[in-house]
Amino acid sequence: MIAVGNVVRSVTVGVAERLLVPVTAVLGALAVSAGLIFLAGADPLAAYGAMLQGAVGSVGSLATTGVRMTPILLTGLAVALSFRAGVFNVGAEGQLYLGAAFATAVALVPLGLPAPLHVLLALLAGAVGGALWIAVPAYLRARRGVSEVVTTLMLNFAGLHLISYLIDPITGPLGEPNASYAQSFPIQDSARLPILVRGTSLHAGLLLGLGLALLLAVVLRFTTFGFRIRMLGGNPTAARFAGLPTGRQIVVAMLLSGGIAGLAGASEVLGLRLRLFDRFSPGYGYDGIAVALLAGSNPLAVIASAGFFGALRAGANAMQQATGLETSVVLIVQALTILFVVFGPFRGWVAERQARRTWAGVPRAELSADAPGPGEEPTPAVRPSPFGKGAEPPGSALGGSHAP
Repeated sequence: MIAVGNVVRSVTVGVAERLLVPVTAVLGALAVSAGLIFLAGADPLAAYGAMLQGAVGSVGSLATTGVRMTPILLTGLAVALSFRAGVFNVGAEGQLYLGAAFATAVALVPLGLPAPLHVLLALLAGAVGGALWIAVPAYLRARRGVSEVVTTLMLNFAGLHLISYLIDPITGPLGEPNASYAQSFPIQDSARLPILVRGTSLHAGLLLGLGLALLLAVVLRFTTFGFRIRMLGGNPTAARFAGLPTGRQIVVAMLLSGGIAGLAGASEVLGLRLRLFDRFSPGYGYDGIAVALLAGSNPLAVIASAGFFGALRAGANAMQQATGLETSVVLIVQALTILFVVFGPFRGWVAERQARRTWAGVPRAELSADAPGPGEEPTPAVRPSPFGKGAEPPGSALGGSHAP
């Protein structure tokens, strides 16, 4: 009973510590924003009350929150996966647009397939589009050591203008001629994602995002691939010494990240807009970075983080109608939340507590087992690779020539 009690206490304390940083960040952001709302001449309680009513006050409000949450959830998962691998994919916005374009190209064709198969093909095309858009930055990062922050960020703008060309009413191959706005033809009915709640716009893309979050949580926690990703992100030098082909893992992680971001664009076209519009994203890819940071790159926490951001967007119009405040207040809350996450007072304290708990269970003899004796030279311990027989040595394959 004592052992069970200790385990329960350890788990409870660990969960509480993980929640401390994001919860205090949200509360701090709301408190500072309340002060700004008051200075603007409005009642903060009335503003937040109207926002809450607009986000969760009815079935329609909840559906709207789910619609706003879906692309942010998928881009948040994409960025979180890259963060866990120690890679900073800030190009989810461009990957979202390319995924939307690839999905649209498949969804426009009357294939004569059953609706589930047509939807599946369009979603797969969206994932392929996002993965292809990040392929070059992944190669440059793994083989040449080029910063993925620079390359993925630059491709955001290239992707945006590429979509503008593809759906141009005059010259674009996907554009609808003589349209008053740059847009594609409507997609086939068989390629549309099903609606979850009749009379609303809530579509099955939300279920896709929730399922991916659960799948990523299981994969990262309980599989060899997930262990490799976590080790690569936690200590790349140790990963190379252990025989992990770091370059290959970086490429795989970035391709998966780009594919998930592409699914965000595909679900937006197939479930909500039903055609590809120019500049249809208000910044979902960049919101994904904020969502991943708030969630600490935990796939399950990304669900709650994306729900919070989706509720802010869904309730912004209700707040504006009730108080006359601009919807840009939502952007202020988002920005302040991230500032509190990055520079919050509890971040360092929580990290130190978790590090102490990690090393507390390691016996002192084990820590000093390889220590040299008097007059001896330290020798590196040789242990079998934890990645199985035949694991490639550091620097092989796509590992590049990055010396530890």
